[in-house]
Amino acid sequence: MKIKLSHIPLLFGVFFTFNSFGQETVSKTPWTEKTNINKPWTRWWWMGSAVDEDNLKQNLIDLHNVGIGGVEIAPIYGVKGEEDNFIDYLSPKWIKMLDYTIKIADSLDMQVDLTLGTGWPYGGPQVTPQYAATKLVTEKYEVKKGTVFNQDVIVTNERDRKNATLQYVLAYGEKGDFIDLTCELKNNSLKWKAKKDNYTIYAIFEGKTGQKVKRAAPGGSGFTLDHYSVDALKTYVKPFDDALVGFDGKIRSIFNDSYEVYGTNYTAKFFEAFEKFRGYDLKPHIPLLLDQNDTEEGNRIKSDYRETISDLLKNFDNHWTAWGNNKGFKSKLQAHGSPGNLIDLYASADIPECETFGSMPYDIPGLRREKEDIRDGDADPVMLKFSSSAGHISGKPLTSSETFTWLRDHFKTAVSQCKPEVEDLLLNGINHVFLHGTTYSPKRAAWPGWKFYASVNFNPNLTIGEEEAQLFSYIANCQSLLQSGTPDNENLLYWPIYDTWGKNLDGTLFFEFKIHSLKKWLHGTSFYDTTRKLMDKGYGMDFISDNFIKQATFKNGMIHLPGGSYKTLIIPACTNMPLATLEKLINLKKQGAKIIFEGLPSSVPGFNDYQKENKKLQKLLVKNKSIIYPTNDVFADLTQANVQPEKLVETGLKFIRRDDNGNKIYYLVNHTAKAVDQYIPVNIYNKEVIIFNPNTSDYGKAQTKKQGNITLVKVQIKPGQSLFLKSEDTSDIKNWSYFKATDKTYKIEGDWDISFLRGGPSLPKTETVSELTSWTTLSKEAEGFSGTARYQITIQNPDENVQNWLLKLGNVRESAKIWVNGKSVGALWSNPFEINIGSLKKGENIITLEVTNLSANRIRAKEMRGEEWKNFYEINMVDKDYNKFDATKWKPMPSGLLGPITLTPLTKN
Repeated sequence: MKIKLSHIPLLFGVFFTFNSFGQETVSKTPWTEKTNINKPWTRWWWMGSAVDEDNLKQNLIDLHNVGIGGVEIAPIYGVKGEEDNFIDYLSPKWIKMLDYTIKIADSLDMQVDLTLGTGWPYGGPQVTPQYAATKLVTEKYEVKKGTVFNQDVIVTNERDRKNATLQYVLAYGEKGDFIDLTCELKNNSLKWKAKKDNYTIYAIFEGKTGQKVKRAAPGGSGFTLDHYSVDALKTYVKPFDDALVGFDGKIRSIFNDSYEVYGTNYTAKFFEAFEKFRGYDLKPHIPLLLDQNDTEEGNRIKSDYRETISDLLKNFDNHWTAWGNNKGFKSKLQAHGSPGNLIDLYASADIPECETFGSMPYDIPGLRREKEDIRDGDADPVMLKFSSSAGHISGKPLTSSETFTWLRDHFKTAVSQCKPEVEDLLLNGINHVFLHGTTYSPKRAAWPGWKFYASVNFNPNLTIGEEEAQLFSYIANCQSLLQSGTPDNENLLYWPIYDTWGKNLDGTLFFEFKIHSLKKWLHGTSFYDTTRKLMDKGYGMDFISDNFIKQATFKNGMIHLPGGSYKTLIIPACTNMPLATLEKLINLKKQGAKIIFEGLPSSVPGFNDYQKENKKLQKLLVKNKSIIYPTNDVFADLTQANVQPEKLVETGLKFIRRDDNGNKIYYLVNHTAKAVDQYIPVNIYNKEVIIFNPNTSDYGKAQTKKQGNITLVKVQIKPGQSLFLKSEDTSDIKNWSYFKATDKTYKIEGDWDISFLRGGPSLPKTETVSELTSWTTLSKEAEGFSGTARYQITIQNPDENVQNWLLKLGNVRESAKIWVNGKSVGALWSNPFEINIGSLKKGENIITLEVTNLSANRIRAKEMRGEEWKNFYEINMVDKDYNKFDATKWKPMPSGLLGPITLTPLTKN
């Protein structure tokens, strides 16, 4: 072969090492110890609960070996042909399998979470119609003055009639009269004369949604639970009380999935709860409640109605957490999608959990996002912060995430595409990643094994399993630091939820705060705009609700909450604010708290005595106008409050900061198209700074300069890369190595030997090529192959004086492990695909790479041959758009080493 000196223009003139060549070694590492909590966990789908001890053990061993710290058991629908192996949920045999799973997990230093039900949402055979998800059903009748209403009061809709229970019959006169006719009923029949006026009669029924558990497992089918009723909850958990005897403390946490209880806007004794929470009887105001028109009083009553739903749901969640805690279980909750205050609901759990869905765009060069394989994502950083904020202000150390749901279509997700998506979670306060997910699959299942209908399936039997360990190690390194210390956001930002509740919202009573409908309730609001404005300037913040403002205290210049202390509280422009909230803000302000108003509220929310309450609000504002007034410049006010932004964001880097006993931890990520090679400012005073590389576990003392109260830290971060910085008082560890690329680049050309090592359906024959192209072009057999191939080439050392060579692999499909002269020098699994391989020996050198592609080509070839594998109940298998899955429509995905491959000399910088 030959190596040719080429004048290839360098994109970047600098490089910082992603391995430890040129750095001295020490015996003690400053990295935080890896535990099963800071490793990623996975949702573990049990299809039909058709599990057995041998395969449970092997599945757990496989997950442990790639770096999974724990599993969340999620029983779902089954596999056709496996019916004899199905195990009914919570049956003695199922409990035996659960017990065995916990024992094996414990032996592997793993932990187990449990979905408290099958499929989603909560429901099952124990849910009788009485405690099933409930909705408000109404009938309306017009009665002319002097006429007699004489008929049965029934629901006209046949579907609703079966389970509807009549609660009230209420009459409303045109002149404002209100008459409760419920006591006039005889066996749901009413005879009544309208003597004085024309009346409208409303019949109020407690109806049922009829929704059943989605994707239920055997033994788990049944109605969805009423999530507003503690009595319903007590009935729901009774089978768990009976079945989980002896499991106290053995299950790490119980899980409640995203709120997908559709159309449930009512519960038994709702009117009593409404009067308790809102202070007035709702019955006289039913016409305004049900009025579709956009009117002030109607909207105020709707706001009260929605807030009452939120209060009932929070009460349910609090009791659910208490039930779990009494058994030694933590609670883990996805609050999004619910009709309640997300901050309060997330905070009701021990572990708040958000989720991402779909694929987000990034400017990282080389990061592929093929339109035909993705659906646009919903991972808005502001939305993500609701869960982490709830955790931070309530003092919960972990915030988790359902991660990578539908990141790409099935079999088409590379670990390189996972990395920036999980980084955005970590940057917004998530520090306990759950994969979505892994399907239990027994040895008897032919490839590709059992599969859940939604991607991404992180199963070790797929080719993604070759490099899962690299991604998981990266996540574990990140989480080991992001679980250290405490959050270090200095500012609070008030979420004015009443501005949403107080809108007409097309007259609906049931409004869900969904991640898929952010345009309806989040985007375009002053709250959203302020959040983005602060983030863009480098300010960290947590969101706060009215409930947590109520709990706030002020001492020693700080606003204190159960979870931490803050320098400021910012109130975005809002229309509606409870009088109690304004009074508390004024009280905190008088004590010296830094409360910054971007605008002043003009009204209290809700209907009860609102005119009188509005006068109080206005009087308060006038009386305290010297301390409560709109800011002219929120950034100037923050400076006055001694809150300094992190100006490092001016480089384009993203960050999050934590405090570890006075030392600062910074997580820095470059999602831009440009490299950062400069001294960046961080708000660290008079301390040394340690650099940590979470991708390789390297570390070293950074070059720094002191500038007043800040420290300038030299960093080199290319697009797609990340670093941690941590301040320390003194440190005797090695110095961080900085490298600079020279202006010479050598292109590797010659004969590559390609041999196929692992994968299937069979191993293609060995080939020798002089030009790198996709291995799918080598043969029909190679076109349908998914697995790992070895690429090997012998080269001459082009410059024996070079001590550090930068090996760039160009286009890699999809990951590569590298050896030089038989010695492993690392693995490349994410952008940029380049590595410092150290020095080369004199004369000939052998470069060996093991390159792994995705499983897409194998599944395509399998379906092209007419081999059916999609044999699952329920939804079976669908594509990213929920259409029938059909891989025969795909084109072969490029696979292997596509190049160009180059070597560039590096010099210490």
